Order: sequence, then C-alpha cells, then structure tokens
Amino acid sequence: MKHALGGEFAVQCVGSVPEAQFSLSQSPPDILISEVVVGQESGLDLCRFVRSVSSLQHLPIMLLTSMATLQDKVAGFQAGTDDYVVKPFDVHHLVARIRLLARIKRLERRTTV
Repeated sequence: MKHALGGEFAVQCVGSVPEAQFSLSQSPPDILISEVVVGQESGLDLCRFVRSVSSLQHLPIMLLTSMATLQDKVAGFQAGTDDYVVKPFDVHHLVARIRLLARIKRLERRTTV
C-alpha cells in the first residue's frame, strides 16, 4: 500500500488491529484502509470499533481484500465499511475510489456545520 499510494497520499501502516486502534485514537487519518484478514485478527472488528467510537464514526473506511464472495462483501458493509475493493486492484482505480471517499467526507462536513 505504501508503495502503491505513497506518491499520492501520506500513508501510515500498522501490523495489527490493536495497533490500528491505538493509532486511530492518537491521530485519526482522513481515510482508513484495512484488509479483512489482519494476521489472526479481523478487519471487520476494526470497522466495528471505528463505528462504535463517537470521534471516529464519520471516518471513511475502505476494506481492501481478496475475499470476494457476496457474503464477504455484505459482512464488510454490515461491519461498517464504506467501500469494499477486491484484490487484485488497479492503482488508478483505487486512487479514484479513495478520492471519492475523501470527497464524500468533505460534503458530509459541510452539511453538519
């Protein structure tokens, strides 16, 4: 991810769900991108955590995964993801989707102010 997106975005990588939770509580990013399977942990649990924390509830979440069944996608959206991208992915398409999530976040801020 850092290699694919580093030229366009500031990318911070972590290796576990607890590390991600800590990082999110310290300095929330503009967008969270997670795998569904994070080692022995679940990116779906990370989505649920983000949606349960009031200061993070509006954080756009993208799941980027090789899990491609309809059930996998539905589970991702039920856990709180805003977008679900299946690997392999095209970097240009991924960047466009990230920009879309950022635009939606900006529009939501305007309507809540």
